[in-house]
Amino acid sequence: MGQNGRSALRAEDLRFMREMPRKGVLHCFVLDCSGSMLGGERLALAKGLLIALFDRASAMRAEAALVCFGGAGADLRFGPAVPRWWNERWLEPLGGGGGTPFAAGIRCAAQLLERSARRKPAQKRWLWVLTDGRTADQAARPFHADEVVFVDFEPGTIRLGRCEKTAHAWGARCFTPEELIS
Repeated sequence: MGQNGRSALRAEDLRFMREMPRKGVLHCFVLDCSGSMLGGERLALAKGLLIALFDRASAMRAEAALVCFGGAGADLRFGPAVPRWWNERWLEPLGGGGGTPFAAGIRCAAQLLERSARRKPAQKRWLWVLTDGRTADQAARPFHADEVVFVDFEPGTIRLGRCEKTAHAWGARCFTPEELIS
């Protein structure tokens, strides 16, 4: 017993409490900037939809990230961060052309989601894939994506349906841009 009649504090009485991770949401957008997205203004429509989705994330105080793929590879263009402001000037320099390295885009997003899961384990992570599906690349569903949404920009009456097939295989949802806009 200590001087004031209380039991002495022992090392085994102390417990380390980790700081509870802040919850929240991360929206990781993966944008197809390949040559096939240039036809029919699909890339322009995707950029417009992306602005609306970033505005929604900003209003919800959610983090957002943007991965673009096209040509020979993929790269992270923004985030993850809470977009304080977002406008089309950020998207104007994004051009299109070349091949469709879908797998590289998904790998880049998967790495980002994995880092986010380590940094904020309680955070809910959404993966949004905006593509026309015109690729022969295959990719596995990123392990750290809690929810996956494909936005299918495939045009025409004769469709290959690759977005729908991949969404089904991944247990994801699939929408057309028109369904999300309305």
